[in-house]
Amino acid sequence: MAIVFVAVRVLLGFFFMVVGATKLTDRISPTLYAEAVDEFVKFADVFPLNDVGVKLDPMDYQLVVGWIELIGGLLLAFGNKALQEISNIFLSILMMGAIWFLLVLKKPLYACIPASVCLAILLLLLYVWRRDKEKQKEE
Repeated sequence: MAIVFVAVRVLLGFFFMVVGATKLTDRISPTLYAEAVDEFVKFADVFPLNDVGVKLDPMDYQLVVGWIELIGGLLLAFGNKALQEISNIFLSILMMGAIWFLLVLKKPLYACIPASVCLAILLLLLYVWRRDKEKQKEE
């Protein structure tokens, strides 16, 4: 069973690396990059801190999210256990934010499916790691 979770972790890490890279450059997929730019303009408009005067630049916001996904995916796939857990937490927070933004923008619910599935897998991995830590303490 452990090999299944390793495979899931590595595949999810690769997924985040690819998604993050598409947010950083248009060389991978110009179409996906253009769509991301359009989405981050909308995300920046509904950013919660806009009400208190903090205005985000959509391109900077996209770059930050892209780097978090790229580095987080790399650490999730290939980092040691501590780095995997830290990247998992950051990616989970990012997915929660993605779901929140999609709901605030009143996107159809099916648009939340990729982020929701990623979040569910990330939380499952955290649960399994915590359970394994507790088993090791008992032994």
